[in-house]
Amino acid sequence: MPDPTPLEDYLFDLQGYIILRNAVSKEDVKILNEALDPYTSMKTGEWRGWVHRYKEQEIHCLYEIGEPYEKLLDHPSWIDHMSKWCASGSSKLFIDEAFVNVRGQGGKTGMHNGGHHGSQRTQYRFRDGQFRCGQINAILALTDIGPGDGATMVVPGSHKANLIHPAYLDEKNRPRSLENVAGAIEVHLEAGDAVLFVDCMSHGSAIRTNPGERRIVIYRYGPHWGHSRYGHKPSPEVLERVTPTQRKILEPISPLLPPI
Repeated sequence: MPDPTPLEDYLFDLQGYIILRNAVSKEDVKILNEALDPYTSMKTGEWRGWVHRYKEQEIHCLYEIGEPYEKLLDHPSWIDHMSKWCASGSSKLFIDEAFVNVRGQGGKTGMHNGGHHGSQRTQYRFRDGQFRCGQINAILALTDIGPGDGATMVVPGSHKANLIHPAYLDEKNRPRSLENVAGAIEVHLEAGDAVLFVDCMSHGSAIRTNPGERRIVIYRYGPHWGHSRYGHKPSPEVLERVTPTQRKILEPISPLLPPI
């Protein structure tokens, strides 16, 4: 499992994000898409086993689908980055969310977050030679994402911002589309590429103008003391079948229960 290189550490500290090209093989991307296909017909709010279509564009608890998504929990392309940047190299991690965003034409996500928030949950910190970040996202592209495809957009360096971006909200006091924000850039990815970024960086997505759909997998990691934002929990079956390392990511602190 590759540790972050000195250049990756530098760019992550400077920009708030890095791109991992070919993080997942094309064959694995094909397998991930095929495993996901049966779930894309779910309606908002529907459960299929422990898989939940929590929002219109979001299907949560992907590790419940099976091995292809379980493998992403501690994928060698990024797990050491998460360990170093979230847990100061201790490997004591927690995965907050594991979901896919499936977006068709017209979909977008407005600008949100930024260093000015000061939120502990999404914080960026570097102290005493160690990273101590609250939440880092691994976004894996399951489809090619270029111009017009609704790419993730970021404002590099905004994880350290002390001031709110002047264009943060539009005239109706809503998060502004990032296409109109100075300093924002699109992150173009080929299927199998991943972008890792600290969540307190200002980010969102461009509007998808092309036909078809964009698919991205989002795995959000943080220190072991974190908890699920929406309350999703892994099923007992998943906890039994995953590896000990993966189980520690899904359930870093085992329940302390009275004897039966």
